[in-house]
Amino acid sequence: MAMGKHVVERTIGGRTLKIEAGTLARQAAGSVVVTYADTVVLAAVVTGTPRPGIDFFPLTVDYREKTYAAGKFPGGFFKREARPTQKEILTMRMIDRPIRPMFPKGFKDEVLIQTMALSTDQENDPDILAMVGASAALSISKIPFEGPSASVRVAYVDDELVLNPTTSQMEYSTMEMVLSGHKDAINMVEVGSMELSEEVVTAGIEFGHKAIVEICEMISELVEMAGVEKEWNKPPSTDDLRVELRKAYESDLRNARNIEGKQDRNDAISAVYRAAKEKYAPEDADEKPEFSWNTVRDLLDEVEGEIVSEMIVKDGKRAGGRGAEEIRAIESQVGVLPRTHGSAIFQRGETQSLCVITLGTGRDEQIVDGLTDEYSKKFMLHYNFPPFCTGEARRVGFTSRREIGHGNLAEKALEAVLPSPEKFPYTVRLVSEILESNGSSSMASVCGGCLALMDAGVPIKQPVAGISVGWFAHDGDETLVVDILGEEDHFGLMDFKVAGTQRGITAIQLDLKGRGLPIHLLAPTFELAKKSRMHILREMLKTLKAPREDTSKYAPRILSTKVPVDKIGRVIGPGGKYIKSIEAETGAKVEIDDDGTINIACLDLTAAERALEMVEAVTAEVKVGKVYTGRVSSVKDFGAFIEVVPGQDGLCHISELDTEYVKSVDEVVKVGDTVRVKVIAIDDQGRIKLSRKAAAVEEEPATA
Repeated sequence: MAMGKHVVERTIGGRTLKIEAGTLARQAAGSVVVTYADTVVLAAVVTGTPRPGIDFFPLTVDYREKTYAAGKFPGGFFKREARPTQKEILTMRMIDRPIRPMFPKGFKDEVLIQTMALSTDQENDPDILAMVGASAALSISKIPFEGPSASVRVAYVDDELVLNPTTSQMEYSTMEMVLSGHKDAINMVEVGSMELSEEVVTAGIEFGHKAIVEICEMISELVEMAGVEKEWNKPPSTDDLRVELRKAYESDLRNARNIEGKQDRNDAISAVYRAAKEKYAPEDADEKPEFSWNTVRDLLDEVEGEIVSEMIVKDGKRAGGRGAEEIRAIESQVGVLPRTHGSAIFQRGETQSLCVITLGTGRDEQIVDGLTDEYSKKFMLHYNFPPFCTGEARRVGFTSRREIGHGNLAEKALEAVLPSPEKFPYTVRLVSEILESNGSSSMASVCGGCLALMDAGVPIKQPVAGISVGWFAHDGDETLVVDILGEEDHFGLMDFKVAGTQRGITAIQLDLKGRGLPIHLLAPTFELAKKSRMHILREMLKTLKAPREDTSKYAPRILSTKVPVDKIGRVIGPGGKYIKSIEAETGAKVEIDDDGTINIACLDLTAAERALEMVEAVTAEVKVGKVYTGRVSSVKDFGAFIEVVPGQDGLCHISELDTEYVKSVDEVVKVGDTVRVKVIAIDDQGRIKLSRKAAAVEEEPATA
């Protein structure tokens, strides 16, 4: 990329957004540096010739947060950035999803987008800048990207919408929305919210889209300055073949689409594809076919998509005869695994999720280290999608980006209703195993996960359910459908997942196959999603009406107390002596927070209660005038030191050991003896003065 330096600037969200081209990474097909306050991101794109025989668009997106950007060293032994973090993977997905649909149909050249955070002020998240930078770098390159697009973050603080909130502002926000789009419409939405209404979320989308239009105008200015012409050798027209394929196979495809079961339906459709391959691209042909099988298959897929859209919009018919607003049969069970802390199975049609809960202590929290300050998570949701859930034989290996993304969505949906750590101090891990999949397994994870939490005795604020809404268009008409199948996701224009309670929305994820979602479709989409969510919630509550009153007998029992901060040292003891003695004697785990909160965890409730007694004893206030039973810890010439409460010794002077004259301390007490003593004074330095003589006098009438 050979060009001069070009810069565009504009005030967005109260700070200056600057996009600069022609300074860094100039051998890339396109590169920009995006600056917002003191956060700086580099975005570069490169392209290569398509691989022979490729039948998909090979777009690769990479996003990395360099630890030097925050003046930090990487963790680990090698002190070098290694595999991407979950935050980086989720950002890669957010860059990819709005950009992928904006390439021309049939474009299959290799495209690599690399973005990296070079500097961060730890107040302005670099992820949004990477999304903007990726679009800008593509826009000023020769790659036929049909942009520009742009992205923003929207928060809801004190009943006000905030554009590109700082990290500090996000601490007080009840919504985090990441929004992407172009000048005509939005094309990607990610939301996590605290049961906000559909009206607030809609207002947030409209508010964010106005800023997206401004940023797109900035990128268009940059494109004009750069003056780069797009280049792409468009493949020859195949319209005639597409018409021929529709005429030859429309009837067979329609009949196959009406078959109810997924596997039977797929078998029938596969038979149509095999017939087309044998006719138009046979492998054993003497002469090379006019069209490759990849071309024929892509066109037949287009034809099938047209037929599906026509059947839904014009005929009102979906696979299996379902109506547009009809949800597949729902079944659920709880307590399905005997030794886990909580479990549930949620089935919706041919999608099935097994959700399992594990309850742990503070030591089980996930420590997250990135560009911002290190923090811990008390709730985590892990989503697994094994090959057998779709009847496929694929490689089983590392966790995919898709699994991380779906797990994050379900985690956000449920996180909003979890109790506070003060009310429920457990660390919670929820695993969703997808055992069958035919559409919206992430929303099944939300429903199954909610039931599993309730089965585990987690006192959630409200039950949560989720559903996906699809959009189909044909000849100017359009239809919204609910509970979409996997193939409807493939052929439809959108997959709009909405999760929430009866009160409001907790999570949203919107992906589009088309160029954008018109604003006028937001209200009916949310209305349909809410109606469907209420139906699913009613079905779920038939299985379990409320969280169980107690946790599983196999889960640890956690007791909590709070002590003054200045007494934390007493609980720990010199070199951790006392806290270790509590754990050794009771078998409990004792965890102390900086604010004085102490959590005691043990499978045996009796042992946990004993540990709590020991903690309360060591932190108890010694009172003047009170008689204690103490243990002699050491003997001196001038008196004896006696431990009146764990960790607190007082001095009983030789003159206070007995009512009669005492020649030697050893004559009265020895180390290890248990004696009754009275606190007669505590000086300004906290030193305790004891009297065995006074205790004897006080208790004499009671023992006479």
